[in-house]
Parts: sequence; structure tokens; C-alpha cells
Amino acid sequence: MNKETRKRLESLKEQLDGIVSELNEIADAEEEKYENAPENLQTSERVGAWQDCADQIRMICDDIENASDELESEVIDVF
Repeated sequence: MNKETRKRLESLKEQLDGIVSELNEIADAEEEKYENAPENLQTSERVGAWQDCADQIRMICDDIENASDELESEVIDVF
């Protein structure tokens, strides 16, 4: 792998890490909306969807983090 390719891959890894950070902020906001909703509304479909959304975003973040880690350990650090 040449220097230019390595830099491109490192840049992509940084972008992935930034995406994870932004997604976590969104998930935090959705969880906060759910937690701040009155208890009697937390069981409603609409409010429950906020928590479901946060959970899904966190799972996506885990997948992106795994991809970013593998990119670094299996590609960038190897070459």
C-alpha cells in the first residue's frame, strides 16, 4: 500500500469515527426525550419509538465501530 492510499484509509477511518460520534449524540437525544416524557406516555407507541430508535442507532454505531477497528487493525496497521 502506498502512502496516498494509507492516508485515504486513515481519513475514512476518522470519518467513520465522526459518524459514530454524531449518531451517539442523536441516540442520546432520543433517549433523553423518552426519559423526560411523562410515565403514562412512555408506554405509548410514539414515545416508545424514541427508545427503539436510540437502541437501533446504538447497534448501528457498534457495527460502524467494529468496521473502523477492523479497518485499522487489519488493513492500515498491517501495511
